[in-house]
Amino acid sequence: MTTGGLTTCLWFDGQAEEAADFYLSVFKDGTRGRVSRYTEAGPGEPGSVLGVEFTVNGQKFVAINGGPEFTFNEAVSFQIPCADQAEVDYYWSRLAGNGGEEVQCGWLKDRFGVSWQVVPDALLDFLGDPDGAKAAATARAMFTMKKLDIASLTSAHAASS
Repeated sequence: MTTGGLTTCLWFDGQAEEAADFYLSVFKDGTRGRVSRYTEAGPGEPGSVLGVEFTVNGQKFVAINGGPEFTFNEAVSFQIPCADQAEVDYYWSRLAGNGGEEVQCGWLKDRFGVSWQVVPDALLDFLGDPDGAKAAATARAMFTMKKLDIASLTSAHAASS
């Protein structure tokens, strides 16, 4: 195996280039790589996009136009650690907006059906608190939310003292 890390392959039905451009617009440090195209060997239309390589937040991806056989589901999601509420709000609005779907507990699906977890760093600290009552109070608060609200999570965690 090479030492270049892993690349996540995302399977689309004709929207690979649109999806890559969307993710590059959401994540500020993204870069676009090679674009490959179908040839007369098929199965896609010759000249149409087969795949697009891109990198966001240091994670390598390739978006491919594989057809309608496979779709995304919640069994795989991408977690975005956020330093503060402004970051949570930023990623939430961009990924859930324009046809996305808010789910619960910081989870959403973007307009392509890819699942994301927009998670404030503080939540993982609160849920991992050795004081079980504080962790449980935080979890109960989280279960009532779609987009996570750091102030409410902090209040729930502190109130169980």
